[in-house]
Amino acid sequence: MENSTVKKPSSTRPWASLVRHEDWLAVWTAAIFILLVLAGFRITLPIFGWNVPSDLRSIFIADNFIAILFSGFTVAIFTSLAARLMGGSVVRFFVGFPVLYILACVALLLAGNATVSNWGFEYVIFAFLVGLIISNCVGVPDWLMEVVRTEFYIKVGLVILGTNILFGNIMQGGFLGLIQALLVVTVVWSLCFRLAKRLNVDDEFAAILASAVSICGVSAAIAACGAIQGDRKKLSYVTSLVLIVAAPMMVVMPHLVSVFSIPDVVGGAWLGGTLDTSASVVASGEMISEVARDAAVVVKLSQNVLIGVAAFMLTIWWTVKDKGAGHPRPSAKVIWERFPKFVLGFIVASFVFSFVVSEVQIAETKALLTNFRTIWFTLAFVSIGLETRFTDLLTVQGGRPALAFLGGQIFNIFWTLLLAYLIFGGVFFQQPAFG
Repeated sequence: MENSTVKKPSSTRPWASLVRHEDWLAVWTAAIFILLVLAGFRITLPIFGWNVPSDLRSIFIADNFIAILFSGFTVAIFTSLAARLMGGSVVRFFVGFPVLYILACVALLLAGNATVSNWGFEYVIFAFLVGLIISNCVGVPDWLMEVVRTEFYIKVGLVILGTNILFGNIMQGGFLGLIQALLVVTVVWSLCFRLAKRLNVDDEFAAILASAVSICGVSAAIAACGAIQGDRKKLSYVTSLVLIVAAPMMVVMPHLVSVFSIPDVVGGAWLGGTLDTSASVVASGEMISEVARDAAVVVKLSQNVLIGVAAFMLTIWWTVKDKGAGHPRPSAKVIWERFPKFVLGFIVASFVFSFVVSEVQIAETKALLTNFRTIWFTLAFVSIGLETRFTDLLTVQGGRPALAFLGGQIFNIFWTLLLAYLIFGGVFFQQPAFG
């Protein structure tokens, strides 16, 4: 399982990292795009939704095809500039990007089917599968690897995601969502980390695994890897595990809610605390009811907020942990250098859209920001598939990291269900009204 190489800045000038480091470039890319949207940048959004095969004709009409091309061109321009600043070749980037974007569009088209959507299968799964099939059945040529920049795509998407994490929405469920999120993250992270250690998984691997299981999957894994400056091959391995396990969970769990007659609000809180992406939470919640969907979204948003907190705590812990010979002394400077900067972008975007941007502007820009966030995320998950080899999942450290991940996820499912009953079921707190 290979990962694209990101060249480190060779300059010792203090400002060099601001224009060459992947984290900062992701922040600037997302920030410039968000500012352009707020300033009035608008395009026709492409349509990928369809019900029956005859509906596909509406997707390939000239206007929609142009919208698809223009969206891809916009993303390509932003990403190519960042790739160049990171030491990549713009020429090679524009050779490979059309192929990657076509694969992303295929994934969005597959996910756009109404039946598929109703069953909870979202675009991230199809994007991962498209890349996975090519990687394991055909192989990935070197010229395509120039555009396989998984982390950059996800980091840009995460900063844009911050525009959708509004504190007012989180408070809709009072502090109940935050209470559950804190208890899930702290307990599940600790157990998963300890389980990984018992299986002789190294600290670095264990920290990334635990963060992925306890917080919100791929996003948390990337934040954790950045905080501890971890091995990107291990990160790629964990993200693959997340997506492989996520697919059956988002389909099976809503049916379990129905089979066991779990109250809708409790079921929604359960889904929000265990499923790893916002889109899967919404889709799975809607399979139950509007109440379940709204409860799931509130819990998931609360959990997403903790990405920044978790990254900060991991940064401090890892800095103190590495205080031995050959490592820098723990200090505010060292902590700042380790802290993943894209998390700051996520936090700032959330703050600005919660307290500065008007509700009218939020409503006007939401669809466009969501569309481009989806494109960047889709490119990322196709890239994950292209980097993943099935054999690696079983052979890396004897399969022990995979076993630790599965064990942590099983505990997460039962622990979160218990918390959902206690917190949202009216046991200790008044049951909030959703729907």
